[in-house]
Amino acid sequence: MSRIGKKPILLTEKVLASVNNQMIEITGPKGTLSREIHPLISMVVKDNKVIVSTNNKDKFGKSLHGLYRALINNMVIGVSDGFSKLLLIHGVGYKAALQGQVLNLQLGYSHSISYPSPPGVTIEVLTPTQIKVSGIDKELVGEIAARIRAFKKPNVYKGKGIMYEDETVRKKPTKTGVKK
Repeated sequence: MSRIGKKPILLTEKVLASVNNQMIEITGPKGTLSREIHPLISMVVKDNKVIVSTNNKDKFGKSLHGLYRALINNMVIGVSDGFSKLLLIHGVGYKAALQGQVLNLQLGYSHSISYPSPPGVTIEVLTPTQIKVSGIDKELVGEIAARIRAFKKPNVYKGKGIMYEDETVRKKPTKTGVKK
């Protein structure tokens, strides 16, 4: 049995869960999330707990057991508290601005980059060098933050670019080759 999968998921009084026909729906104060369940996984909701179990005891079934328990737990946390990621912009002249639902980035290119905010995710510009991506779906928040970061990844020689708040960039020394 999966170590993570055998733990029940506790539901607070504000969060409701319902399972029907291989679909689970979690409803909370911040919104509603639903997910399709793999046929090898079964879920039961009772006594404000979601219990995840697997019908298959091989390696694949055990891996799905822990995976779906973690995914459902992230859904419960998302509809009650939400998720957010903070991105930092380092570099001379690099800045971000929000115009309506469109994030405009100036990252040293000859043009500015416009990124529209997708539904289900809120993008805020706290300062011109800080971007906060928040929402109830952990996967979507992480994906949007990674897409914004991909516009200008941190440079390992100078440390310029877009990075996560808790990310540290190890700088490389410059080349010290023989000069002729």
